[in-house]
Parts: sequence; C-alpha cells; structure tokens
Amino acid sequence: MNDHLSKQNFDADTVSILIIDEFDKCLEFGFQEEMATVIGQLPGLQRRFLLSATDAEEIPQFTGLNKTIKLNFLNPEEQTARRLHLYKVLSPEKDKLETLYKLLCTLGSQSTLVFCNHRESVERVGKYLQSKKFQCGIFHGGMEQDDRERSLYKFRNGSCHVLVSTDLAARGLDIPEIENVVHYHLPANEDGYIHRNGRTARWEAEGNSYVILHAEETMPGYITGEPEEFVLPEVTPKPSLPEYVTLYIGKGKKDKINKIDIVGFLFKKGNLNKDEIGRIDVKDHYSFAAVSRKKIKQTLNLIRNEKIKGIKTLIEEAK
Repeated sequence: MNDHLSKQNFDADTVSILIIDEFDKCLEFGFQEEMATVIGQLPGLQRRFLLSATDAEEIPQFTGLNKTIKLNFLNPEEQTARRLHLYKVLSPEKDKLETLYKLLCTLGSQSTLVFCNHRESVERVGKYLQSKKFQCGIFHGGMEQDDRERSLYKFRNGSCHVLVSTDLAARGLDIPEIENVVHYHLPANEDGYIHRNGRTARWEAEGNSYVILHAEETMPGYITGEPEEFVLPEVTPKPSLPEYVTLYIGKGKKDKINKIDIVGFLFKKGNLNKDEIGRIDVKDHYSFAAVSRKKIKQTLNLIRNEKIKGIKTLIEEAK
C-alpha cells in the first residue's frame, strides 16, 4: 500500500474509510511503522475500523482512534461450546507422526486442517504422510505464492482432505466446510488456540478440535475443563482417496479463457457430465478444474492435444 501511495497510483485524498483486518496480528508481526505511514498519507479519513477475532490490549495512537466503539459479533460461549467438540488424542511416542497418521485415517474423507508450530515441521509432517500414501497439502509462509495457492485450491475443491499448515492458515481462510482442526503442536498461547479452532464450527456448522499429546505433555491452562479422550481404533483404516483430482490448465483470464469455456471444453472434449466436474478457478495466466477421480485417466486421454477456444495449452494433473 505504501508503494502505491508513493507512486501516486490513486488519489489518497479521496479515501474516507480505513479498514485494517487482523489488526492484532499486524502489530504482533511488527508492522506498526508501515501502518502508521499508510495512515499518515490519508488526510480525508472519516471512519476507521480495526478487525480481529481476539481483543487488542491497547489501541496505538497512530491509528487516530481517540473515541472508540467496540462491536462484538462473537457467539455466546455456550453456543460455540455446543458446536465445537474438543478431544485429546494420546500419543504413545514423543514423535507424534504415527498417531497423527492413524487419526487422519480414522477421520477418513472429512476435511481436516492440521496445525504445526514451524515451517520445518509442516514439511516433515507432509513428507511423512505422503510416504504413507496419504494425500495431503502443505501451507506455510516459506513457500512460493503459486505453490501455496495450489495447495489451498486443492484443499478447497476436495482434491485433498488434509492441509498441514503453520498458523498462517489460522486466519484469513474462509472455507466453511472444514470439519476438523488438529493441533499437532500445542499453540503458543490462547489467541493462537482460538484462531486455529475458528477455522471449523463456523457460523451454524459443527466441528471438532483434536489436541495430540505425548506422555510428557499436559493440557495448557487456557484449555478449560478436560476434553474427552478420542481413542483410536486398534486397526487403522486405509487412507481414503479424495473424490476429485485437480487439473492444471496453462491458460487463464489474460488468454480470454473463463469458467464457461472450461466447463464446455470438459463436457465436449472430456466427455464429462455435470456431476463429474467440481470447482473451477480461473487465474490470470492459468486455471484449475476439479474432475472426478474415477474419470481422470479417461479425461486426460480424451483431451490430449485438444484446444480450448482454438488455443493449444498444457493440461495435466496438478502437482
């Protein structure tokens, strides 16, 4: 934003409303100076909104908020407690990988977000699950943006049931169908715990939160009460395969390709029915399409060397 302001890409004098989302996280990450610089270049501000799922201890002076009104849209705790079911899962080993694998296999095809505290842990957990033929995606700040978007897209469209992430995914993700949150590592504080759990049981939906503990770990003080123990079955089910597979299409909006073009192409050239095509997303230079796993080989064979709107492009299963 400061880059846009310095280049005068828009008239700052016309801006009357300021909204800072995840305000407490911006402070935590040390963006006070950057935010202050932005606000200092907006002389016409009339209303200012600071948004966060957790309350800030204090509001810095640079925000210009002298007289504040606090709006609380959180559901009463008793309602949330009824919709969010808390469980603890005991790991016999200090290394929880095998316990996590068994838990995820038990949850089957349910959409599940697994939280780790470090990027390296996300990579390690992801590689372990993939070595066990368990399809999952990974998501953290050290990845290239295209790779993050691809993992997130496959999670959203049902091409993988599990996304392993740092707390980067604890905010900003609006995927209402997430059924489970798994704390592979205990969050650093209560705010982290709240934000992680906030990915499930959204609005009126129900959800589950699992805390994996090894023998040397205890429940942190911010988790009130004693969560019910989730006992893993003696025989671990085989990993379930997602219903969809994601196709990567090497053309997008800049090539005059839209969702209708892709649907028509898959109908006509891929010989697919409506219920065999899932979510389609068109980016500037490429697109993603979810296709029924049962039909993916047939589809790839049929569309090989075919053109979309007269354009030849790369079409393959998204890595």
